[in-house]
Amino acid sequence: MAKINSGINGTKKEKIVHQAAALFKAKSYNAASMRELAVALGVEAPSLYNHIGAKSELLQAICFEVGAKFTEQIQLIESSNITAIAKIETIIRFHIQTTLQHFDEVYVSNHEWKHLPEPFLNDFLNIRRNYEKSLTHLVETAITQNEIRKTNPYVAVLTILSAVRGLEFWQRNRKNVSPRVLEDDMVNHLINGLKK
Repeated sequence: MAKINSGINGTKKEKIVHQAAALFKAKSYNAASMRELAVALGVEAPSLYNHIGAKSELLQAICFEVGAKFTEQIQLIESSNITAIAKIETIIRFHIQTTLQHFDEVYVSNHEWKHLPEPFLNDFLNIRRNYEKSLTHLVETAITQNEIRKTNPYVAVLTILSAVRGLEFWQRNRKNVSPRVLEDDMVNHLINGLKK
């Protein structure tokens, strides 16, 4: 029986979680099976349970890891000594970079979270709500400090988050746009759309 190789950077569980994200993105959480995950990893299905308790544990790991990355980043940005508009630009860049570098995980956390069992579903929704509140507060601060035009902060946040989720279309089609050009142009359009 083959063993799960952890690779150079990471643990066996991290490799399982990463492969699960790819599988859940490709097939959906409900349609994916532990047997398919085992095949993708080149191991017997029962050996997966040496590292995880259940399929739902994988979804939890994916969603909460992504949530933690975004929460940690916005907290760092909020406490930085840069202007509010620079904070908004920094978080947009972080969204784009994280989506491009960890596409499967971000995709799963955006689409498959609804399959989290309680109490994890409620906890994850609270993470998302708090993140959106923090981002809304950054927009409100930028308005108050006269850095951006007066706009509905919720609409601005919705526009930013929707635009970044639009990277799913680029990922699927892989148009002839480099990730760097994509990031710079998206930031330019979003920030200039807010500026006075």
